[in-house]
Amino acid sequence: MRNLIGILLVVWLVIGAAAAFQRGYFGSDRDVSCKSTGDTVLTIVAGPLNYVGANPKVDCNVKAPQPSK
Repeated sequence: MRNLIGILLVVWLVIGAAAAFQRGYFGSDRDVSCKSTGDTVLTIVAGPLNYVGANPKVDCNVKAPQPSK
C-alpha cells in the first residue's frame, strides 16, 4: 500500500511539472521572484488539477506585520 501511495504521489508531481513546463515556467527568460517561484510551485503541487481548469497564482504584495518598537 505504501508503494502505491508513493507511486501515485510521484505521478501526480510529474503531471504538475509537465503542466508548469507547458505554461513556460521553466524558461530562462523568466525573472526569479516570489510570484514566479510561487506560481511554479503551486502549479506542480496542483498536478492533474491543472488540466481541469485550476490555474493557481500567488500574490506576494501582502504586507507582513512589522515588529513593535
